[in-house]
Amino acid sequence: MKTETIDLSAVAAPAATVVASVNGVALHREAETLAPEILRQRACSELLRQAAIRDGLLDASDPPPRDGILSESASQSIDAWLQAELELPEPSEEACRRHHAAQAARYRTGELVRARHILFAVTPGVDVVALRNRAETCLLDVRCHDGRSGDGFARAARELSNCPSGEIGGDLGWMEPAECAPEFAREVFGHLEIGVLPRLVHSRFGLHVVEVLERKGGEPQAFEAVRGSVAMALRQQAWVTALRQCLQLLAGAADVVGVDLDAAETPLVQ
Repeated sequence: MKTETIDLSAVAAPAATVVASVNGVALHREAETLAPEILRQRACSELLRQAAIRDGLLDASDPPPRDGILSESASQSIDAWLQAELELPEPSEEACRRHHAAQAARYRTGELVRARHILFAVTPGVDVVALRNRAETCLLDVRCHDGRSGDGFARAARELSNCPSGEIGGDLGWMEPAECAPEFAREVFGHLEIGVLPRLVHSRFGLHVVEVLERKGGEPQAFEAVRGSVAMALRQQAWVTALRQCLQLLAGAADVVGVDLDAAETPLVQ
């Protein structure tokens, strides 16, 4: 019987897994494969964590996130860093009136709401601090990135939500207050906000990232009656723009491996 000799040197070795990282800090374990959206969330959080360390708001000994979960100190320091960094001008009366005239249908009272959510469920034995960190990271991501490349909210709901609605992008359909937990209804109904709420909604089921898609059941309100809500909407728009620019600047100055953040090569904030 003829024995065939195989030249092992000619056999291609399996490609090594690229570990995504920010300035050498790994964003996942070597054998772990994450969806691009999750990697992006972790990279943005790490950029902000490192910025907080650089500016003395967070101790340099703060441990890198484990499985994408920031320490409580890191979460608080990032919040403080963003408050100091994102200095936003107060919207002018003219800008508010212009926005209200263009979006008058958004500013009406009503008791029917069409919404979707991403639920981070509180279950027995769950690490509540870690759960809140994951929810806050998700909220930050959908507020900053939703709409840039498809429906980011729906993708996040499918990936992260503990509610069966996650399978359909978190869509809850049209609701009345009586159909919701009272604490959820208080945060969602009786307001004029449209879009991703800038805060986590707490309920007996857990923490919710909520997007209000439409409201019905009321009359359009005069500008004077909704001046505060209009100003809040413009502040939210300005915050999202400023955060995106800030993250681009941080990414442009960092060594980012394995994550596409569309990093800016030149400063965008003047």
